[in-house]
Amino acid sequence: MIPKEVLQKIRRIEIKTKRVVDSILSGEYHSAFKGKGMEFSEVRSYTEGDDIRNIDWNVTARMGEPYIKKHTEERELTVMLMVDASASGSFGTVNKFKGETAVELCALLAFSAIKNNDRVGLIIFTSEVELFIPPKKGKNHVLNVIRQLLYFKPRQPGTSISEAVKFLNRVQTKRAVVFLVSDFFSPPFDSALRIAARKHDLIAIRVNDPRESVFPDVGLIELQDAESGKTILVDSGSRQFREFFLKEMKEKQDLISSSFRTVGVDEIKVSTETEYVEPLVRFFKRRERLLRT
Repeated sequence: MIPKEVLQKIRRIEIKTKRVVDSILSGEYHSAFKGKGMEFSEVRSYTEGDDIRNIDWNVTARMGEPYIKKHTEERELTVMLMVDASASGSFGTVNKFKGETAVELCALLAFSAIKNNDRVGLIIFTSEVELFIPPKKGKNHVLNVIRQLLYFKPRQPGTSISEAVKFLNRVQTKRAVVFLVSDFFSPPFDSALRIAARKHDLIAIRVNDPRESVFPDVGLIELQDAESGKTILVDSGSRQFREFFLKEMKEKQDLISSSFRTVGVDEIKVSTETEYVEPLVRFFKRRERLLRT
């Protein structure tokens, strides 16, 4: 049985998400992704004003006059949500935990997908894949996805982006739009992402907390790595320590972004400090502009 408070939380997320999707995100989602998948329909004679890039040169050569390829927009897409459920998701110092932000983000994307008649699937992972829900359509299916995200109890504390992406490539044989939601504190994953990005439209959503970049002055404090369990005593009153921490974390974050660019993966940065809708809308608008060029 699912606890009453979890059911209430699912309902609150559904109400909040539906309002945002209906008022803001649905059209943005459609513009960003629906024009990307095109199916060949037929060839027809070229008429003035047609885009010459669509000319079918083989048919043109056979017929002795120009013909163009006609395409239709794919009626539906497959959207895969890949969500990091490792122990670092339980960290948060502002409005909510990183894991809570990830769940609400996924709910928003899932409801946007079903409003556009797309299928939605889910992969929850830590250092291994712990749950897989194959893609389906419909509101009840999406509510089940959200319920699993809220109620899921991971077996492992660690993270392996590489293992999760390898699993995706095995189970999802057709091209999909894949949202990979994590803080990306993981062993190297460049090679796996490069392979997946050739096959799928892969978007990395990086969820961070501001205290992972800027350390406050709170004196002597013991820190524990949520995934490894290791602890260390630090003097946060030391300006030298705080500057070192800021520099180290910036270099780590920049390295992750550089990895995404190198393997051809788009990135959306989200913080527990601010609302996540605006970064999504900016990303969708940028995608729409690229589709038009």
